[in-house]
Amino acid sequence: MKKISVVLLVALTFSCVSKKKYIALEHENGEIKSELQKTRVEKEDLEAKFARIEERVETYNSKIMSLKAENDTKLDVVENGTVVSNDAKVKMRETLTHVDSEKLSQAKTLKDSMNLAVAYNLEKVISHSDLDTDDDFAVNIDGTVVMISIADDMLFNTASYKLSSKADPLLQKLADVINSEPSLDVMVEGHTDSRTINTVNIADNWDLSVLRATSVVRKLQDRYNVAPEKLIAAGRSSYQPLADNDTSENRAKNRRTRIIILPNIDKFFALMADNDTAVAENNDLD
Repeated sequence: MKKISVVLLVALTFSCVSKKKYIALEHENGEIKSELQKTRVEKEDLEAKFARIEERVETYNSKIMSLKAENDTKLDVVENGTVVSNDAKVKMRETLTHVDSEKLSQAKTLKDSMNLAVAYNLEKVISHSDLDTDDDFAVNIDGTVVMISIADDMLFNTASYKLSSKADPLLQKLADVINSEPSLDVMVEGHTDSRTINTVNIADNWDLSVLRATSVVRKLQDRYNVAPEKLIAAGRSSYQPLADNDTSENRAKNRRTRIIILPNIDKFFALMADNDTAVAENNDLD
């Protein structure tokens, strides 16, 4: 009986100890679960914070790229109001590497450099054309402007504003030059001598000079596919003579059509990038 009591006491003692440990383990398990839950919440919070940081970094990167692009396209305004971006200026400098060093040394302002770049490209266009210069056909490049003077007998019959058939080859060559460079605008000026004219269809020299310019413009547009928005028709009557109107020879000099090729600088710079791309593609094909 005594032995049974001792055994029972020992069993009860062990039973009590195991229950305490179980409760302790349960408590510890609860704390671990609580800590785990806390860690998960903190992890989710950190992930959310990290996502916000990534979003802010991406936003900052976008702003940086935007500022860089803005810097690349930063605009300068030249004296005549033309707006030029940094990209355009870089391409202009590339063009100026081909310009005569003496001419380049005379450029004091951004406008001077622009004019040199445009003049270089215009001269290149003219030099690659097959326009032949003689007494009846003269090409003069003044700064950024190309002036082509054509005697009236190469285009018109006497006292007429209707183009003769012999004008076709010349107008074709002119159209080839104009169409080869999209950044050009073209003014066609009619000039007469001082002798008065008055017919059923022509009121005076003003009328004749304008009608002749209009005839040339229409022909360039309709037959030779020159874009009409590039063309300007103007009449100067007899008020800008090249010589005194005292001899038939001098009067013949004054009767002329002048083609003034004007660079559209905005178009010029916009197209430089396209030309560079085209050259690069051609080089790749070669």
